[in-house]
Order: sequence, then C-alpha cells, then structure tokens
Amino acid sequence: MTFNIQEILDFLPHRYPFLLIDRVVEFEPTKRLVAIKNVTINEPFFQGHFPGYPIMPGVLVVEAMAQAGGMIMMAEIPDRAKKLVVFTGIERAKFRRPVTPGDQLRIEVEVLSFRTRAGRIHGRALVDGKLACEATLTCQVVPRAREGRAAAEPEPAPSADAQGPESGPPQ
Repeated sequence: MTFNIQEILDFLPHRYPFLLIDRVVEFEPTKRLVAIKNVTINEPFFQGHFPGYPIMPGVLVVEAMAQAGGMIMMAEIPDRAKKLVVFTGIERAKFRRPVTPGDQLRIEVEVLSFRTRAGRIHGRALVDGKLACEATLTCQVVPRAREGRAAAEPEPAPSADAQGPESGPPQ
C-alpha cells in the first residue's frame, strides 16, 4: 500500500514547514512503513544550518522517522481526527552520515511493540542505500484537544488577596 502527500495529510497533523514525509512507498499495518523525504535547498533550516555547508539537522531526521511511526499508529485509530501521536523517547540514536540538499531520504520504520495507546519503533534513514541515521523511538496516543479549559483561555491574573502577608507590591 502507498500514500501520496494528500493522503499523508489525512493521517498526520504536521504541516509545512514541519511535515517531513513526502510519500509512503510501502506500508504493512501494525508492522512496517517506508517513506520518502526529498531534501531540497529550499528547506527553511538550511538557511542557518549551516551557511555554506547545508546539513539537515539530525533531530529533524529523527523527527521524520517519528512521523513515519506516527502514521503506523494513526492508521489503527478509528477517531484519529481527535487524537495525536506524540514523541516520548529516543534511544540509541546514531548519526552515520550527513543529509544534504538533493538527497532523497528513505525512512524505514519497523514496529517493535504496539498498543492502542503507545508504541515503540526502530527507525532507519538511508541515502542512496547507505545508513544516515538510526534510532529506537517511543510514542504515545493522546487526545488532540487539551483537557480542562480551552487552550485559548488566558491564565487568570492573581488577585491582591492571593498574595501572602510577606508579599508586597513589586519593587
């Protein structure tokens, strides 16, 4: 099974400039996913990382693997419009070679454990068949809407009565 960019947008909440998957070329539900990220000089991070020697930040390569893993999780969630898959851990991350403009990043993720609320994957990112990065990642499924008060509601300012006897006005 494959997914184009429009179908990926149905699974992941990420949008430009933070969506790091362009295409899914292989997908075995609850088991494995292979995605492609076309790395171009137009990526906003290349402006400062590094001028004259552009390298894709390793943390973004890991994030691309996490997004691929998130797609595996989201595919199994019936009410995915109400859920988010959040990154909860990185283990044994290794960076083997730089990823530069013009590279095509092949992101391979394999499920190590999978439950309805959490997962663990092993990810590999390759360029031209050579390992650029690998890591074991964990994630959790959480409600998309924050619990409690609405996210747009501001924090109430403390009242004068709330200050203790030793507090006075700011100096």
